[in-house]
Amino acid sequence: MIRIISIVVATLLFCYIVFVSFFFREIRQDSICQDLQVVVKDSLDKHFVSESDLVSILKKAGLDPIKRPMADVNTDRIETELLKNEMIAQVEAYKTPSGIIKLEVMQKMPILRIMGVRGSYYVDNLGTTMPISRRYAAHVPIVSGYVEKELAVTDLYKFALFLQENEFWNDQIEQIYVYPDNDIELIPRVGNHRIMLGTLDEFEEKLANLKLFYEQAIPKVGWEKYSMINLKYKNQIVCTKK
Repeated sequence: MIRIISIVVATLLFCYIVFVSFFFREIRQDSICQDLQVVVKDSLDKHFVSESDLVSILKKAGLDPIKRPMADVNTDRIETELLKNEMIAQVEAYKTPSGIIKLEVMQKMPILRIMGVRGSYYVDNLGTTMPISRRYAAHVPIVSGYVEKELAVTDLYKFALFLQENEFWNDQIEQIYVYPDNDIELIPRVGNHRIMLGTLDEFEEKLANLKLFYEQAIPKVGWEKYSMINLKYKNQIVCTKK
């Protein structure tokens, strides 16, 4: 008897849930969009796009949802349109039962600023480019000189990821200069010397050797003794005195 009652109660509960789901679904489909709520999740750290920017993009594309039937609001199209903006990394658009469209946006994270003879732009942490913003400047290493975009989004991108993950070198390397033959020169924050890295081949080994040199030699001679520290040659450090 108890088992029969349990089955009946479970069946009625299931039917109720199905009925309520369809009932509110119909209400949602017939309702009008009352508001558009935008959250730029990383707005405290980066300021490449704002709520007003995103609303303006949707209005220009004819996708402003406010006062439209919820059934006519295509959240996939909204996401696709916003992702055309090169400052945006991720977008999630969804409807709420109360007739509101919510947008959750993540901005791209720049890791290099390119200021070369071929143009100025950022390289982000996914290896894509993004334009320079008039509103906000990210504090990342600056790359100048003869920087081809192919180099920027491949070898320089990998180098920038290494800097990000290595606290010592992230604090030490301030600028990067690219010569026409793709040799790399580094400008450190500490010391008045320059670092000739050469190509980016085996850069981790080159910097490991330099760090050892910093730890063993610099305490004896001081930061001001050399104008250039050359790491181009395998397992060698060639220093030029001032």
